[in-house]
Amino acid sequence: MELTELLTPESIVSNLKVTSKKQVLQELSKRIAKIIDCDERFIVDVLLEREKLGTTGVGDGIAIPHGKLGSLKKLHGFFARLERPVDFDSVDERPVDLIFLLLAPESAGSDHLKALARISRLLRDKANCDKLRGSNNTEALFALLTESARSI
Repeated sequence: MELTELLTPESIVSNLKVTSKKQVLQELSKRIAKIIDCDERFIVDVLLEREKLGTTGVGDGIAIPHGKLGSLKKLHGFFARLERPVDFDSVDERPVDLIFLLLAPESAGSDHLKALARISRLLRDKANCDKLRGSNNTEALFALLTESARSI
């Protein structure tokens, strides 16, 4: 699965202004709801339920919140670079500034896991993250995400 199947330039925000984990999830839900034509409150609830199972703050300033929605026909992603890092209850207790939201259909099964693994590999690469942190342009972020993902 290519990241171009998950992301479009419209599903990237380069300088999201938020102050908390909950506000991050609410803001991302609001933005992706417009793209996938879904109720934002439902998306927030799905993401918060997933967070109750364990944080999606994976460390090194990165979070990969995710969930499954019955109404979806395919996987969708949304990437945000935060204006300022926020506490995300991350495994390493460091604040988060790069977030890749992934939503999948209930029936996604292994596709959901494969997409999570691909996103994780991309964001585990320090050089990729440094480039993402150094860009405040949506088009540049899209190019970095999609081009970097092709090499992993």
